[in-house]
Amino acid sequence: MGLSVRLLLLTIFFVMLSEFLIYAPSIGRYRLVYMQERIAAAHLASMAAGAPVSGTLSRQFTEELLARARSRRIVIRSASGEVTLSGNAPLAVEAVYDLREAAFFPLIWEAFLILGRGRNRTIEVVAPYSRTAGIMIRTAIDEAPMRVEMFDYSERILALSIVISLITATLVYISLQLLFVRPMLSITESMIAFRADPEDARRVVTPGSRSDEIGRARRELAAMQDALRQALRQRSRLAALGTAVAKINHDLRNILASAQLVSDHIRVSPDPGVRRIAPTLLGALDRAIKLCGETVAFAHEDDVPPSYSHFDLRALVSEVGTDLAESKPPGADFACHVPRGLTVGADREHLRRALTNLTQNSFQARAGTVAIDARRGDGSVLITVTDDGPGLSEAAREHLFQPFSGSGRAGGTGLGLSIARDLMRGHGGDIRLVETGEAGTVFEIELPAETSAPR
Repeated sequence: MGLSVRLLLLTIFFVMLSEFLIYAPSIGRYRLVYMQERIAAAHLASMAAGAPVSGTLSRQFTEELLARARSRRIVIRSASGEVTLSGNAPLAVEAVYDLREAAFFPLIWEAFLILGRGRNRTIEVVAPYSRTAGIMIRTAIDEAPMRVEMFDYSERILALSIVISLITATLVYISLQLLFVRPMLSITESMIAFRADPEDARRVVTPGSRSDEIGRARRELAAMQDALRQALRQRSRLAALGTAVAKINHDLRNILASAQLVSDHIRVSPDPGVRRIAPTLLGALDRAIKLCGETVAFAHEDDVPPSYSHFDLRALVSEVGTDLAESKPPGADFACHVPRGLTVGADREHLRRALTNLTQNSFQARAGTVAIDARRGDGSVLITVTDDGPGLSEAAREHLFQPFSGSGRAGGTGLGLSIARDLMRGHGGDIRLVETGEAGTVFEIELPAETSAPR
């Protein structure tokens, strides 16, 4: 049962339902017209008999008039008197219908009752003759002939409804197939092909020129596939870089260790000029070793799911400040403004690592003071890291959380922010830049309250 078949069946069903809604008042109207025709035929029969007249009509003539009027008894009442045409057969009227009181819903209800009734009844129809004022006509008729004609009418309506529904369903089916089903099938096939090989540019869906919702969906899908393909290519290059760096890491560390040994001898050299450049050389070697270690760590970073526990946030922030006591610049200050008793549910080591990375970045960006605060928000816990550094450049803000391109300082790798954000997103939260400028920079960590509620 594909989408096309379902649309076809639904179209047929809805067309038939619409036809039934048209048929119901039509069959009621058909019954009313039938009874009106019997009234008109009764009046013509009375006129043929010369009514109103005095005397008695022959029985054969009366029977013929009643047969032509399809009536069993006719009563014509006018200002000059009353004339009755009646046969010899006994007559027992079971229901009387006054056409002056005909209403919409009762007509429909009575029509369906007649169609469902299995026996014949004799009914009397009462109505004024509209062309001549003051004449009231009463005619007794059998219900069976009316039922037969109503069934004939219903069969014609049913046949016409089936033809109309089939034609309409076919046209709607073709229109939907061309306008919706085939384009959606094309989008689906493109998604399946793209999933098989996301890096193949030929598998990206063609945006097309349609201006409707499907055209917009194609363009958005093409943009998403292109962005995903570029991201996968970048990740592949990063993975290859990590693998290459991991392979040469051992040799590179040995080379740097040898360079450090040589630099130690240079530092104690009696030559003042050599001793003057020794700190610069040592700093360059330290940065090279650190860069190598960070790159290898990032290359081997696994998406380890968080191990949740509930702990006091203020205690964790205090530990972060203690760990940074030796590495922060001289004269720099670390402040913890987290309220006492604020408990969060998260992976303690992941959150500690994220806070450490943010705080180290602030100190490395020449911030004099770094403060960490926290509060409960609407369905979340918000942790802010504020510094009084010089702020981030526009270039750094554009690629803030991208590894190897989002660092806010010269020589930085940008891995700290990227790793911290990945860790928080693994919790269902995020890290975002709130503000930055000459007065300082503010980062905000958001953790869902579902995992941060105290237990």
